[in-house]
Parts: sequence; C-alpha cells; structure tokens
Amino acid sequence: MANHGGLGALLRDRLPFLRWSTIRFALGGAHLLRTGQVGDGREAALRDHVLGHATAGDPESVLAAIDDFARNRSILMNVGDEKGLLLDAAVRRAEPKLLLELGTYCGYSAVRAGRLMPARARLVSVEASPANAEIGRAVIEHAGLADRVSVVVGKIGDGGATVQRLIDEYGFTSGSVDFAFIDHWKTEYLPDLETIISADWLHPGSIVVADNVKMPGAPAYRRYMREQEGISWRTIEHKTHVEYQSLLTDLVLESEYLG
Repeated sequence: MANHGGLGALLRDRLPFLRWSTIRFALGGAHLLRTGQVGDGREAALRDHVLGHATAGDPESVLAAIDDFARNRSILMNVGDEKGLLLDAAVRRAEPKLLLELGTYCGYSAVRAGRLMPARARLVSVEASPANAEIGRAVIEHAGLADRVSVVVGKIGDGGATVQRLIDEYGFTSGSVDFAFIDHWKTEYLPDLETIISADWLHPGSIVVADNVKMPGAPAYRRYMREQEGISWRTIEHKTHVEYQSLLTDLVLESEYLG
C-alpha cells in the first residue's frame, strides 16, 4: 500500500516547489506587489479557518490553526513556527513594554509576540494593506489580544504621516520602543529602520528582529548591520529555514541597539 502520508510530508517539507500553493504564490507576484495578498483568497480563507477551528481567547490555539493551514493547505508568508521560536526567545529576553511591528500580514507574528508580552505592554503593528490589516485584526481579536495589540494601516516610509500618527495616537516618544520586528517589503527594511532611528524611538538595549534576510533577502539591511557591528548595533545572525519547509535556508537577524 502506498504511503500517501509520507509522500505528502516529503512534498511539504523537502520539496516545497512541488506544492501547488507555492507555485500559485509565485504566480501571484504582481498581485502581491500591488495588494499585499497572493490573489487566490488564501488570506481570507486563513481568517475563516482560524475563526472556525481555533479556540477563541487562546493564542496557542490560533497559532496552531495558522500553522496547520500553512503546512497543509496554502503556504503563507508569515514568520512560521520554526523562526517563530526565535521571535519568541527574543521577546522573552527583551521583556518589552512597547513593541513595533512592520508587516502585520494575517496577524501571526503579532499573536506570537503579543502572547509573551509582559503585563501592560503594548504592540503596534503597521500594515500597508488595508485588506491584510482587517484580517490581522480579526485574527488578533480571536486570540484575545485586541486590547493590547493594535494594527495601523500605513507605511513608515510614507513621508511622515504614519510616523506622526504613531506619535500622536500611540505614544511613541524618544526612547520608547523596546522591541521591533521587521517583516514587510525587504527593500524597506533599511530605510524604515533609519527613519525609526531618526525619530529617536530606540534606546540602548532596544532589540530589532528582522525576518527573511537571506530569502528572499534584505542585502542592504544585512550589510548595514555588519558595517555597524560594535558601533551602533550588536547582531546575531540566526541560521534557519524559510517558513514551513526544510529545504530553503534563511537568516533571522537579532540586533541590539547600542545607541
């Protein structure tokens, strides 16, 4: 008898390119650039899957439902379970009071970080896509974190409007940001970080974690961190894999701001 389960696991973990959802993801590149979504409805389907299968008010159940959807139905461009453990560890070490996320997507990383924040801590997630922001809010609310995690539609690099909104509405002030997670458009990693530094939101000891630095890659960001090693930043490069498979390697950078 054929081992269909074993074959499925092989296709999922070792041969990700043979998964139709991955091929469809690649074909949706132009739509993704315009809208922040793949274009086949997977993001909305993920929200429905979470609302229908995860226990309300239980972040762990929400994360498990998203991981199940991404592994067994449609690949997603969230940080994923393997790299998510690196994010978890960094949040625990930082013990942050104010967290900034760039790139909500469907709310997965916001739920991961939000469930580990100290009491009275707040996370503000900035998302360029209004559709993704709506989905992210629904997922975050289902996890029971809506009172501590906010999603703001905008872009750090929009000429100052979003930065000003974070100042006016969410209390971002000099030295207020203890932790940042960067997982949006890779070309925006470095300019957005430079804007955050210019706004003086970081303080010595602030932690910035960046996903996908190798795949699809943020070479300017990685080069900057290497050039600033021991000067403005101290960085650990975590070797890991692209989300939800074990063939493609990736890097997660965890950087401590030195001031």
